[in-house]
Amino acid sequence: MKRIAQITFRLFVGLTFIFSGFVKAIDPLGSTYKFTDYFLAFGMDSLKEIAFPLAILLSTLEFTVGMSLVFNSRKNIFVWIALLFMLFFTPLTLVLALTNPVSDCGCFGDAWVLTNWETFWKNILILACTLFIFWKRKNDENKNPIWEQNLLLAFAILVAGTLSFYSYRHLPIIDFRPYHIGANIGEGMRIPEDAPSDEYKSLFTYEKDGITKEFDETNYPWQDTTWKFVNSEQIKIKEGYTPPIHDFSISNDKNGDITDMVLNHEGYTFLFVSKELSKINDVTINKVINLALYSLNYDVQFVAITASGKQEIEDFTLEYELPFEFYNTDEIQLKTIVRSNPGLVLLKKGTIIDKWHFRDFPDANLIQGDLAASSITKHQTINIKLLIISITSTLLLLLVLFRLIRIRFAREKNRLRL
Repeated sequence: MKRIAQITFRLFVGLTFIFSGFVKAIDPLGSTYKFTDYFLAFGMDSLKEIAFPLAILLSTLEFTVGMSLVFNSRKNIFVWIALLFMLFFTPLTLVLALTNPVSDCGCFGDAWVLTNWETFWKNILILACTLFIFWKRKNDENKNPIWEQNLLLAFAILVAGTLSFYSYRHLPIIDFRPYHIGANIGEGMRIPEDAPSDEYKSLFTYEKDGITKEFDETNYPWQDTTWKFVNSEQIKIKEGYTPPIHDFSISNDKNGDITDMVLNHEGYTFLFVSKELSKINDVTINKVINLALYSLNYDVQFVAITASGKQEIEDFTLEYELPFEFYNTDEIQLKTIVRSNPGLVLLKKGTIIDKWHFRDFPDANLIQGDLAASSITKHQTINIKLLIISITSTLLLLLVLFRLIRIRFAREKNRLRL
């Protein structure tokens, strides 16, 4: 029975680490933004520069620890790492739950959003399982050669690193955000009629004979004139329904709010997204200008949105003589829409048809026929397939190599015995 429990706990903790590492590895910028949020919330602004390498390191470490536990490779080392990891993050998540500096811990990226209290209780469970594995770590040793176990872990590091590198230079191979391909932005903003609303509790402060006392709606002394009203406040006691997409709007001083116009446009819309105009290079902006001119010629709506300030927008527009104007959108929304600065999104009636990292912007000269049927919308699927095929092929090659080497060693051992 203990043997079954040990294997079950080891697989549970290992798979949890693999999942956590994987969803972070395919969205390194998402983890970077989350680390930055925490650094700012705790007044550690100077650490923002290490947010990105820390995101890569954390995802790789989690994925490798998970692989070690699942395949029981070098477990005596990695169960120590898992234990130290949980001993650090469990008290930390308790502090986060009590202070709530950031509403979402980000431990499972956008794949599974947990509150800080849910994260804390999740960590308590994982810590308990990890402690059991740690105490029984010598009862479940892997008999395979050390070099073979090391090779498996090296492969885990390679996979995590490759996923992070690819997703950073292009786009996440799996998009768990509400702006994923196929999502309709307008529908994501709607609140169902029967959705629960936020619930608040009113508190009233009154003063009498130099004594200040707090009351609520049920007992405040509204008829007792001896009590003097001081102030009141409302406290949220229950969170209502929040739509997947909120705080999304497109507007500028000249044309006002054009959000509905963009989302309800019957034809295609190119949405050029840049949270920071100063980071755009000349090669990219030339591609964007060509796409904007293509849009003008073929009745495609082209809308540019940014979080940059008015003066920066004016300077940037004059410098490149842009044939389009910019609209403002919240920076958080821009970072959520596409993990690239700049990025490009193709819409039709508010539905996301495709998205591009700036390294993959389509060439306007190669666009032919209907945009949805054009080869420009197939790039992401092809790249993902190639990545999966490459990783799978590498794994199969390693497995075959393992087998051939072990057969060779076994034959050599038998020959020496003879």
